[in-house]
Amino acid sequence: MYREGEKPWKIVGNSQDLYSHGRLCTRGTGGLGAYLDENRLKVPLIRTQKRGKQVFQEVSWQTALDFIAEKMELIRKKYGAHSLALFSHGIGGTWFKTLVKAYGSRNITAPSYAQCRGPREEAFKLTFGRGLGSPENTDIENTRCLVLIGSHIGENLHNGQVQEFAKAQERGATIITVDPRFSVAASKSKYWLPIRPSTDLALLLSWMHVLIYDELYDKKYVEKYTIGFQELKKFVKKFTPEWAYPITSLEPNLIRQTAREMAKHAPSVLVHPSRHTTWYGDDTQRCRAVAILNALLGSWGRKGGFYFPRKAHVPKYPIPKFPKPLKTWRDYLAPGQFPFASLPPANLLRDLSLPKEGKPAPIQGWLVYATNLPLTLPQPEKTYQALQNLELVVAVDILPTAITGWADVVLPECTYLERYDDLRISPGREAQVALRMPAFPPKYQSKPGWWIAKMLAKKLGLEKYFPWRDIEEYLDYRLKKIGSSLKEMKRIGVKTLPSNSPLYLPEEGDFSFPRPSGKIELYCKDLAAFGFDPLPSYTPHPEPPEGYFRLLYGRTPAHTFSRTINNPLLHELMPENEVWIHPQVARRFGIRKGEYVRLKNLDGVVSLPVKVKITERIRPDSVFMAHGFGQMQKQLTRAYGKGANDNGLMSRVAVDPIMGGTGFRVNFVTLERRSS
Repeated sequence: MYREGEKPWKIVGNSQDLYSHGRLCTRGTGGLGAYLDENRLKVPLIRTQKRGKQVFQEVSWQTALDFIAEKMELIRKKYGAHSLALFSHGIGGTWFKTLVKAYGSRNITAPSYAQCRGPREEAFKLTFGRGLGSPENTDIENTRCLVLIGSHIGENLHNGQVQEFAKAQERGATIITVDPRFSVAASKSKYWLPIRPSTDLALLLSWMHVLIYDELYDKKYVEKYTIGFQELKKFVKKFTPEWAYPITSLEPNLIRQTAREMAKHAPSVLVHPSRHTTWYGDDTQRCRAVAILNALLGSWGRKGGFYFPRKAHVPKYPIPKFPKPLKTWRDYLAPGQFPFASLPPANLLRDLSLPKEGKPAPIQGWLVYATNLPLTLPQPEKTYQALQNLELVVAVDILPTAITGWADVVLPECTYLERYDDLRISPGREAQVALRMPAFPPKYQSKPGWWIAKMLAKKLGLEKYFPWRDIEEYLDYRLKKIGSSLKEMKRIGVKTLPSNSPLYLPEEGDFSFPRPSGKIELYCKDLAAFGFDPLPSYTPHPEPPEGYFRLLYGRTPAHTFSRTINNPLLHELMPENEVWIHPQVARRFGIRKGEYVRLKNLDGVVSLPVKVKITERIRPDSVFMAHGFGQMQKQLTRAYGKGANDNGLMSRVAVDPIMGGTGFRVNFVTLERRSS
């Protein structure tokens, strides 16, 4: 309990929370740094010069909200309410989604869909009838064999999975890691498969070939629960390990050995679906191959594979029905474009903000909540062009990031230590409800997201969509509907509700999957109906030209993308990123360990200087760097100019035609000595 004058010094987890079991990750324990960061936004700001210039005037909340409401009314009258878009990340975006829907727009997106998780969600829906969500319903805790293909557990630090990974290791589970880089996970593995980048689908198909033609697949499971096996068997006949060898650079014996290892432990085997899955433009099909492989092993709905998650049902606070928008993002798509996208790709809404042929753009205003679009969306030059043409740009954030420099109005939000958020009701092994409540009063003039959205709604005449007096009344209403209360949750933090739903498939009897056939669909007729391959086909991708290397990127345990780069506690752990290069490459370019180089892509884009890490843990045809660095906001006094920005080098994008995901791993870079 906070007492005036006290200072925070430590964050601990809730032992009853199944997300953490009371043990927080690096970024969790370092969360105090966001609260203490002297560079954080302190007061509302209104831009006084051209967008992109960090020149603002400090104003009152009243002035800032009046400005936004006036511009939103102008957009509604001049272009229609559907011309407003919301870009959002994280639980705090809930309030702004309500606001934008009440205003009359459904152009609401999260960059995490098209730039990260979207392909796997749609692929698993098309196969099993449901996506994976967050956290994923992976039963790492009980698995006997874990296969990681493009999943950097231990570096992405998704807390629960890291703890389960450690337990799996302690139990002696077999770990197979497929990665061009010797990652933390690879270092803990029985098998490391240093695959040639862009050839993962070839490996997956050859694994299927071994399982089927060596009769190692789960025959009873496949016969009972799947449809399309004969089509799959015929399809994968040619994809032998010998076929895959020159493509993947993985020896046939290694492919066979790892396939047999999976089969030996089935159904307690888990081919992890990964989280960031937008790579090469055929990503939904690659993720479909992961789903099909799990089906052949009988792991979906089985202990040690994928469990069926439980989720608490907490009634919503009653509000009126939202108005129907005149248009949505789908109305601007060509026939058959992205037919399986369940959310608008963020880059699509960005592109709809660009005027064409002298006509006004369909999107005229952006609300941006907690997402740094210039460092998130592909082809940042398009993002800057769109920003220059909008009637209104509002950024709600904690720090002065790249997007805030382009906003008309910047609104300082509280950190999570200073605010209530909506209830966390995510699925898991148990049905849990968790409360995030303020530990300290807001610093400076920052405000919580719920307050900002509610005040804006009032100024727009939409207060009926926020009928509660304050957040405590809202939360207490919802909690009392499940037999709890805000008072109780303030005391316990996390509540587990009874649930009788099974975690796994029943031993006896039938089970219907939420697909048209009621089965796991190995052969997908829905894809075929739209002209896509009903079974995932391998297509070769471009290789780097002479003197260039494929740019790979990933996470680091110390940081959450660019959001924590300036955190005083986490910055101390990792102030800058490095570019990993193989010793052969270092010798070829005459580069020494610790030297700074610049990266240059095929389109002539050059990075800031970045320190070199010479290591045999990366293939000679690739380089690797952690995402989120290379910040160019001078207000971020610790992060400014430190490291290189990988996103700025991603001028080429491969778009997934099935759901619109943007593959970034199609960019190649060369190295320039700093003195050159």
